[in-house]
Amino acid sequence: MKLRGDVESARLLIAAWRTNNRTTTYLVESLPLALWAKAVPGSPRQTVRMIAAHLHNARCSWIRNLGAKHGVPTPGRVDRRRVRAPELVRALSRSSAGIVRLIELGAARGGAVPRATWQNFPTDLVHFLSYFVAHEAHHRGQLIMLARQLGHRLPTSVTNGVWQWTRRARESSQGRSRAKSAVLVRT
Repeated sequence: MKLRGDVESARLLIAAWRTNNRTTTYLVESLPLALWAKAVPGSPRQTVRMIAAHLHNARCSWIRNLGAKHGVPTPGRVDRRRVRAPELVRALSRSSAGIVRLIELGAARGGAVPRATWQNFPTDLVHFLSYFVAHEAHHRGQLIMLARQLGHRLPTSVTNGVWQWTRRARESSQGRSRAKSAVLVRT
């Protein structure tokens, strides 16, 4: 996809990314506190907290690898062994802003992000965005399944809520997080 200054295309890609980020944040806000320290079945050295933290930390790695040489600041990583949900939600906001900066950089470069030393996706913005959305969707599904396996089945309002992208898009455009607009699920 060659954007060649197509501001509307860049705006739509950024809006789609922000909806994805809001969906990830929505799920993180909804995970029960008792679940965070639970070991992942079959991988006892990994916890639910570590998977949730990986979402932010992976973003940070890609922001550094793709954008640092081009002036895109890399947010600080979170401690995957100690991060708490409120801290992670704030961190996800920072790394989301970094991904937006990468989309803007790609738009300014004719529709492609710079290549990293190692990269497993094409550099055009459509593939770039698809790769990151797919990565996060994979881990959202993993977190929902782990909640169920570990005896903390999430309410259908949450499991269905990750598919309510119209609502999540509206929330992201209003700068709202679930913490500001609804009661958190905490068990």
